[in-house]
Amino acid sequence: MAIEISARKREAQGTGASRRLRRTGRVPGTVYGGEQPPLNIELDHQDLYLNLRNEKFHASILTLELGGAKQQVLLRAVNMHPFKAQVQHVDFQRVSKDRKIHMKVPLHFVNAEKSPGVKEQGGVVNHVLNELDIACFPDDLPEYIEVDLGALAVGNSIHARELALPKGVEAVLHKDDNPVVATVVVPTLITEEEEAAAAEAVVALSEIPTTEQAAPPKEGEAQPEGDKGAAAGKGAAKAEKPADKVEKKEKK
Repeated sequence: MAIEISARKREAQGTGASRRLRRTGRVPGTVYGGEQPPLNIELDHQDLYLNLRNEKFHASILTLELGGAKQQVLLRAVNMHPFKAQVQHVDFQRVSKDRKIHMKVPLHFVNAEKSPGVKEQGGVVNHVLNELDIACFPDDLPEYIEVDLGALAVGNSIHARELALPKGVEAVLHKDDNPVVATVVVPTLITEEEEAAAAEAVVALSEIPTTEQAAPPKEGEAQPEGDKGAAAGKGAAKAEKPADKVEKKEKK
């Protein structure tokens, strides 16, 4: 089912006019292409924003209702606010049924969990491309292209020219290009040498003394509290010696 959007002609032009338009919940835009001149339009922000969250909206022929007439268009560009969830500007291109269009279509990956590389060899799928540039007539435009990963083993890849494209659809590639779409790789493992190096590092750290002997205080410096107790003990021992001598004299 085709997605329909409504718009109306935009009279005011310029940066200031576009800013005022956004404050009212509208989005400035442009529709161009075909045999008609470019036209400035405006759309409801809420409806447009909800549509933009739909993947199909980005890769489908849309029906644009404008001034009581309907025309077929493609979404070509969207400018978003740097940090707000706000659409700043949008562009649409008119399409004709008898002319081929170029479009980027999303890739949908299937059967990854059934592939020998994942199921039997413990690999993981690496998605190199997430969309593909294609050419086709409007009626042949697919919503997405399916990529079957069911036969991939570890170290194997699937390339763009190997994809099963729908009838009437061709990939837009340069003469010798055949980019990788997806591959199955083994997650990086820690080698025995790395484990040995890590163990040596732990041993080396354990040998580093955790405390350092305090240097004796210099003359005139305050003595640490722990040392004061030890010094007091030594003083008490020295004080006991004269008492012992007194006892010995009395016995005589």
